[in-house]
Amino acid sequence: MATTRALYIAGRDVPAASGRTTDDINPFTGEVYATVSAAGPEDVVRAVDAADAAFEEWAALAPYARRAIFLRAADLLDGRGAQVADLMAQEAGGTRPWAFFNVGLAANILREAAAAITAPRGEVLSAQEQGALGLAVREPLGVVAAFAPWNAPVILGVRAVAAPLAAGNTVVVKASEDAPIACGLLVADVLREAGLPDGVLNVITNAREDAAEIAETLIADERVRAVNFTGSTAVGRIVGELAARHLKPAVLELGGKNAVLVLDDADVDYAVDAVTFSVFMNAGQICMSGDRILVHASLAEEFTRKFTAKADSLPAGDPGEPYTVVGPLVSAQAARRVADLVADAVAKGAKILVGGGEPEGAVHPATVLTDVPRDADLYHAEAFGPVCVIETFTDDDTAVALANDTENGLTCGIITENATHGLTVARRIRTGIVHINDQSVADEPQAPFGGAKASGYGRFGGRWGIEAFSNTRWVTIATQQAHYPF
Repeated sequence: MATTRALYIAGRDVPAASGRTTDDINPFTGEVYATVSAAGPEDVVRAVDAADAAFEEWAALAPYARRAIFLRAADLLDGRGAQVADLMAQEAGGTRPWAFFNVGLAANILREAAAAITAPRGEVLSAQEQGALGLAVREPLGVVAAFAPWNAPVILGVRAVAAPLAAGNTVVVKASEDAPIACGLLVADVLREAGLPDGVLNVITNAREDAAEIAETLIADERVRAVNFTGSTAVGRIVGELAARHLKPAVLELGGKNAVLVLDDADVDYAVDAVTFSVFMNAGQICMSGDRILVHASLAEEFTRKFTAKADSLPAGDPGEPYTVVGPLVSAQAARRVADLVADAVAKGAKILVGGGEPEGAVHPATVLTDVPRDADLYHAEAFGPVCVIETFTDDDTAVALANDTENGLTCGIITENATHGLTVARRIRTGIVHINDQSVADEPQAPFGGAKASGYGRFGGRWGIEAFSNTRWVTIATQQAHYPF
């Protein structure tokens, strides 16, 4: 029997005003997993009403009281690993290890947000006037519009709300159509159980065909003071333009076309293991996944032989099975898109080293290509599937040029046994994140997470997340009466 979920507004589960619902599909079986309410613009207004009404009291709540809610929520989430594993498998095709990783990291995001609530914020300024004291203080913005994606639903669902709430804002989340429970309603369930007051967090679910109207209504509401979006670069451009039109700051974490560089001093066996994780974790559906593997020519033959053998051995299929590594993509349409990228590359001269062929429903085989020409769509487009391209280089200048040959700039991995060499190369690569002697996929709640170029702007994590969702205000205190010229 399919699960049924309503909208979450003002601390209550409520149906859409229209009574409409939409189906949440299991990508592996193609069956309906859940039915969720399909919000309309009037429901967005209701959610913002609730968030706006709750703002003043939430912002004024004692920091230690707010921190206690976050810490309780982290512990509650830690205890829901088995539930989340089932939910993510059914709703988004996530494998069991990926689900438990989501739970662990999301719980720590909540703990880091809790720490940020009581951390010192602001500065004491030198003042021009005699006897005056100047302060730079951080204050919440108001209502934040958050857009939570499906691919790492619990991590990114929590990240969408943690820093804004910790800074004293209230939030309206528009959950992804592909994982509305895991990235939205589950997060609300945990925080509600932890004691979050009614109206502080509100979750909207919607039918796919209504997504643009829902987003526009939410961003345009004058009570919404900031926008928080994680998703594709194409949609991020639209969200960023809408936010700018209404003079609202936005944090945009968008797509990647990430490279992993295997330098000439790398340990090949370690590089194979690292790259395999980077490319195929969550079937390549991570914004940080390694699309392009750049290997020094002196190691190319050995690396390629070992890497393709390992890729070809990865168990694929049912995400509910504990041994599955490459689960289904989020939909059969997503798998078809990836297959079309591969077919286009082959038609233009690329060579398949392993994988390729037709997907089985939403499952696409682990695929490695080489000799992909610049006019192939795959050369520039984010694969967002279990696919990568191997290229070779003979010197660092060429490796850097290849790594930077993309409009995106999210993350990069540099495999080397020489940290000085790795750092020298890293300083020349234009990404928001780089990992030396590691691959491209990593996230820690205390670190500044975000990209450059078309991968977006702004940062999540640590104090940077608090700064992104708060305003700096100048306050002065005159300790003696001032003298005026008239």
